[in-house]
Amino acid sequence: MSKVLYSPKVETYTAPTSYCPGCGHGQLHKIIGDAIDELKIREKIIFVDSVGCSVFAYKYFDCDHIQVPHGRAPAAATGIKRLMPENVVLTYQGDGDLAAIGTAEIIHAANRGENISVFFVNNAIYGMTGGQMAPTTLIGQKTTTSHTGRDEQVVGYPIKVCELLNTLEAPIYLERVAMFDALHIRQTKEAIKKSFRIQLKNKGFSLVEILSNCPTNWKMTPEQSMDYVKNEMTQEFKLGTIRDKEFCQK
Repeated sequence: MSKVLYSPKVETYTAPTSYCPGCGHGQLHKIIGDAIDELKIREKIIFVDSVGCSVFAYKYFDCDHIQVPHGRAPAAATGIKRLMPENVVLTYQGDGDLAAIGTAEIIHAANRGENISVFFVNNAIYGMTGGQMAPTTLIGQKTTTSHTGRDEQVVGYPIKVCELLNTLEAPIYLERVAMFDALHIRQTKEAIKKSFRIQLKNKGFSLVEILSNCPTNWKMTPEQSMDYVKNEMTQEFKLGTIRDKEFCQK
């Protein structure tokens, strides 16, 4: 594991990235970090790190972390938040982690209305394990386990997590955002900050789904992968607020 180095001249920590060139995780890390700093909640933050490409998130955030088994982040976050309600607890999960092996965990945490923030990174593929088809893989999208493209007659349709959770009574805030241009990056940060504010007000469960790219496993350049998010993924996964009970209660 690479050592984290300190540079006193710029008063910051630097670490070699574990992400592929153009990967959306690095960009989202910056957005979440900025949101935490702007809200001045770093000393309260507890990251629940999932299994996936983001498994080394603890290398990039100077706050408390706990690493959990694949798919179990919402369950661990539930225990942490109930034990330490004064802290701000977030889970950071990919589509394989949250929408496949962790489907039961996220549904029941949302149904209980746990006062946690869930940041769900949807890049429509299993990234860390080699590019297999995920629950969110698009119809016709090629992966290492769907060489001719996802066939809905064989494996069904992409799972829309926000819409699925919207059938439950308890969730307070559900929104889907993306990061393919400056405007949408700003919207992503505002959604993340809103999720944190809801938790700070003890309102209940919130989830922000972030459409992201995976240039390596999609076999595209970073630019091509951003265009794919913009032109293809947003057609299947519509951007916008799915539910905002916090707004309705004002």
